[in-house]
Amino acid sequence: MNVRRSAAALAAIAVLGGAAPAVAAPAPTASPKPALPSGLYGRTDPTYDGVFRQSLALLAQHTVGVRPAVKAVDWLTGQQCANGAFAAYRALPGHACDAKVMVDTNSTAVAVQALAALGGHGGTTGKAVTWLKSVQNKDGGWGYNPGGASDANSTSVVVGALAAVGEKPASVVKDGKSPLDALVKLALPCSGDGSGAFAFQPDKKGRLAPNADATAAGVVGALGLGLAPRAAGTAAEAHCTGSGGPAPARAAANGAAYLAQATARTGHLTSTMPGATDQPDVGNTADAVVALAAQGGAAQARTPLQWLEKHAGSWAVQSGPAAWAQLIFAAHATGTDPRNFGGLDLVGKLSATGPAPLAVRATGAADARQKDDSGHGTWWFVGACLVAGIGVGFLLSGRSKKKQP
Repeated sequence: MNVRRSAAALAAIAVLGGAAPAVAAPAPTASPKPALPSGLYGRTDPTYDGVFRQSLALLAQHTVGVRPAVKAVDWLTGQQCANGAFAAYRALPGHACDAKVMVDTNSTAVAVQALAALGGHGGTTGKAVTWLKSVQNKDGGWGYNPGGASDANSTSVVVGALAAVGEKPASVVKDGKSPLDALVKLALPCSGDGSGAFAFQPDKKGRLAPNADATAAGVVGALGLGLAPRAAGTAAEAHCTGSGGPAPARAAANGAAYLAQATARTGHLTSTMPGATDQPDVGNTADAVVALAAQGGAAQARTPLQWLEKHAGSWAVQSGPAAWAQLIFAAHATGTDPRNFGGLDLVGKLSATGPAPLAVRATGAADARQKDDSGHGTWWFVGACLVAGIGVGFLLSGRSKKKQP
């Protein structure tokens, strides 16, 4: 109850009751805010994105040669439930998960991608993937919540988790359908509005509407890749075609053509959030850069990449670790220096949002593994990759719980 209303109620009792004793209104006291875990990235409320932003931060650091603090990794592994699933955030990880803990596919899949990249967490990722397979839908895909209707974003981030642990997504089937089959069903034809795009989900009448965020996710998912892919080795033209080649690869190329057209004039995607008028969607633009580079090479992503280098800094400052991670993934996918991204050191900005890392590579990238001398297992390929949802394009750019516009 509002403190002022409490005081007014006590005053009314004194007037009406006559004999009621005078009671002083209690001084307002602020409820103490629970301390955030010291291993967590970001200082905002982690209720809805704790595991997501932690996973993106760890994966992004790994791709640029930063070895994160042990307590940051331990925080993430400690969020897992006994059945292998992850929720968005568990304030009391020492308590067993019960029906009130809302586990989801997106948090689970991004955690798998981060921990698989770091290495030494096979037990954790194995349990998580087993759980993901147990909640696969009959159409081969996944929804955000277990049993929910399949959507492009959730299916794509799970594809990335499967690939991260060495599974072939096309071979993970339910009733004969794979996640790639589910993604192809969400791809629009090369005619009409939004040709080549992916829909988030069909509407109630089964119709598909183009969704840029779902398209960025769908392109990467249809290629069988995760959140931090490298640029395609061979440049590919972005154009929409209804025939030729395997259906998933064709859907990815068509989706890239949609994204290229959507970013050609302004360099960015536009927000579809209610009330937004011609407002750039920075997070989804970063995801589009990753998708375009993964499908057709760095040159295909040049226009939105250049826009990001000029305009993304203030957005990331406000948005926190997941945003810095998304920009690192965009830099990695295009071969851009993440320590000089439009004049910003993305690596340093991300590291400043969490516990001090154990080690930082000064420049460049490597493919060598390092051992963790603290006894926490094998750690690290150091490459230049990067994550970050929304939004996984995928989840949270608003990425957790995406809604069809």
